[in-house]
Amino acid sequence: MEWVRKGQADGAGEIVLNVMNADGTKGGYDLEMTAAVSEAVGIPVVASGGAGTLEDIHAVLTQGKADAALAASVFHFGTYTIGEVKQYLHERGIPVRLEPPIAAVSQVGF
Repeated sequence: MEWVRKGQADGAGEIVLNVMNADGTKGGYDLEMTAAVSEAVGIPVVASGGAGTLEDIHAVLTQGKADAALAASVFHFGTYTIGEVKQYLHERGIPVRLEPPIAAVSQVGF
């Protein structure tokens, strides 16, 4: 955890944690690593790499203690819309803005 603490000490405003083993797999985020980094620093942690289900995103925000979750494949391939993710998280007590951006009403991607 020395590297994230050094980043914070050097003035980083947030940590974007991309666990390459999980990136693009849609097999879930690395919850253990995300929680460890989140507990090691006092700045926001954005989890990246592994979102495959709505449950994955919820888990990284709760069990993984991330401040935000980055997702790409689930949007690029039309698995979910941004609006669906926000609604799912809202229904489970995660604070999100529900006013619909353009991407919430249409598929994003190819």
